[in-house]
Amino acid sequence: MSLNVVGVLLWGFAATVVLTVFMYLCQWQGWSRMSLPFMLGTMVTPSRDRANYLGIAFHLLVGWSLAAIYALAFESWGLATWWAGLAIGLVHGLYVVAVLMPMLPYVHPRMANEHDGPDPTRMLEPPGFMGLNYGRRTPIITLAAHLLYGGILGAFYRLSGG
Repeated sequence: MSLNVVGVLLWGFAATVVLTVFMYLCQWQGWSRMSLPFMLGTMVTPSRDRANYLGIAFHLLVGWSLAAIYALAFESWGLATWWAGLAIGLVHGLYVVAVLMPMLPYVHPRMANEHDGPDPTRMLEPPGFMGLNYGRRTPIITLAAHLLYGGILGAFYRLSGG
């Protein structure tokens, strides 16, 4: 099975940028305190400034990788539409809030967990169930962001035809 590599790179980049900007705007509006790039960046550096830049770069790479997975699904289905992208985005978003967020404190070197409070090394608050520690709108915003991501990929990705 072949992929439209240009489509993956272009639309994976665009969808990741839209997802990230959407989540930053929601954070800026006070609807959520969660920043996925910041959380990713603090996994590799204690510097708050460097964490944002490294996290954005890492988030972009993750977005591109996931775009390839979405594209593989589209290619296997022989169908790339906005609603197929929304369907994958819904599953992806549910996985993020239901599995990845609760698991994050156990793999993140600078995040406290639900049982132990913060210490000098673990200074980030854990997301809690579905990310609710970062605000009651966080799960909805996270799902909406992943629906946008999937919708963009499904709407604009073109099947390889090969």
